[in-house]
Amino acid sequence: MALMRLACLLALLSIQCYVSILAVVLKTANSSPWANEFESTELSCQIESISTTAPRIEWKKIKNGITSYVYFENKISGDLANRAKIREPATLVILNATRLDTASYRCEVTAPEDVRNFDEILISLAIRVKPVIPRCTVPTSVPVGKSAELTCVENEGFPKSQYQWFRNKEELRDPKSSTKFSNSSYVLNSETGVLKFSAVRKEDAGQYYCKAKNEAGVAECNPQMMEVYDLNVVGIVLGVLVVVVVLLFIIVGICCAYRRGFFAVEKQTGSNYKAPGKTDGVDYIRTDDEGDFKHKSSFVI
Repeated sequence: MALMRLACLLALLSIQCYVSILAVVLKTANSSPWANEFESTELSCQIESISTTAPRIEWKKIKNGITSYVYFENKISGDLANRAKIREPATLVILNATRLDTASYRCEVTAPEDVRNFDEILISLAIRVKPVIPRCTVPTSVPVGKSAELTCVENEGFPKSQYQWFRNKEELRDPKSSTKFSNSSYVLNSETGVLKFSAVRKEDAGQYYCKAKNEAGVAECNPQMMEVYDLNVVGIVLGVLVVVVVLLFIIVGICCAYRRGFFAVEKQTGSNYKAPGKTDGVDYIRTDDEGDFKHKSSFVI
């Protein structure tokens, strides 16, 4: 009985070894490679086991749910044409990677002479892009005690950039985690690049600039000055009083002018009546009877 079990085990092992010899098997050195933009990178596709002498090798690109050929019938095609090559036996090398190359790539090998005649492996490629100079907005002057918001943003970097703010070349730390800045009134969001002061103080004045950074590199904007000034409450009150006094003088002057008749409108009365002008060739003579007019015989035809 024991000899029979041993014989069955040996038979199974023999069959497994036979199948493994006649099967195509792929592996990769890195299933999630990355590279900086404009550098070269390779997508490793290694044939670990195969018996077919001339297998069919294909590479496909999957991006946004769309599949396209990269290597088909021994030729590089698509947007990688003239920018990629195959390193024997099946590794794909991209010579000048761009951000558009970020996608999933599938290596497929078909071996008709093998018992297991097909295998594939999926590789996810990420191309890192250095941030560009961020757009920074810094208010030029802010009164003491008022709120202020500084913004910093750039949209080219990949992965998404993280932001740092500096004042007079010193990095501003999170007040919650830094004892040096614990009394500061600002909130710093490293994800959005927003630096917000709830109540500006005199010591908040200075040169501000922002850095955007990711794994590919760092970029920063030019320093901008933010001044902080005291709010002159007394001056504002005096200015308002002067405006009110001037308006009162103007109103009093208008009332006096109106009472003196400078704005009165002359009305037409009987003493202002003028007789109508004479027409050519006709003279009108008034008689003793009111309203009775007679023609003077000087009318010439």
